Amino acid sequence: MRILTIVQGLYGRRITANIQRAAPPAWSVTSWTLPPVLPQVIDYPEDYLPATLPAADLLLALGEHPGAAELLPEIAQMCGAREALIPIDNVAYLPPGLQRQVAGWLASIGVTAVFPMPFCSLTESTCNAYRRVQNYDAPLVAEFARHFGRPAFAITCHAGAVDGANVVAAVEVLRDTPCGCAGHVAAGLVGVDVEEAEYAAGMRHHHFPCLASMAITPEYNDTLMHVSGHLLRDEVAQGVKPYKRPPVYLRPDGWREAGDQ
Repeated sequence: MRILTIVQGLYGRRITANIQRAAPPAWSVTSWTLPPVLPQVIDYPEDYLPATLPAADLLLALGEHPGAAELLPEIAQMCGAREALIPIDNVAYLPPGLQRQVAGWLASIGVTAVFPMPFCSLTESTCNAYRRVQNYDAPLVAEFARHFGRPAFAITCHAGAVDGANVVAAVEVLRDTPCGCAGHVAAGLVGVDVEEAEYAAGMRHHHFPCLASMAITPEYNDTLMHVSGHLLRDEVAQGVKPYKRPPVYLRPDGWREAGDQ
């Protein structure tokens, strides 16, 4: 699969670097950088585009300005992309109205677009989180999501040497986040008490730091950074759940359960 990433700043460069580092050998990942400053309305796209772009099957849009999104139909035509992956980690870069416009423009030229919000909510068949989960049908995006998207781990635990409490022994990253945060979190969990693993994962995520916005997003009534952190913590919590101590319940003296003799 040939991937072309469109970047403008640190956000795009960091994601591109992680994908290039960890992509399957059969993938080709190239990048093109847009000007860091663009006008709010672009009347002549050719003024901001090169004469040619590398051929690509999947266009990965990592712009940091609404003007970057306006250029995507021309970019898709130039590189020959059949699908476009347009993550939303900051609504200021792609407001809802512009998202609908871009989706329509791309559809009119036969390009399927997927808009995960946040980027690390992407799976092989869905994007977004919680009650906003949406299904999509885009084979190239699904192939990308086998390797990058919503974090997935295989966690192994064993009894610790000190007090016999279970600790994390190994964490295999089954699917990394596009920015590499999942791999960073996994590396810091080995040796952590399973009772503290979820909290430790949240702190590792927070200190990476996450690239998602800290502005409140109406779709979630929360920040996209918090949504991203919850997705990662939930995955770690599920992974260590079989190894955690069962909860201890206190019963008042003389308490009887229904059916007790």
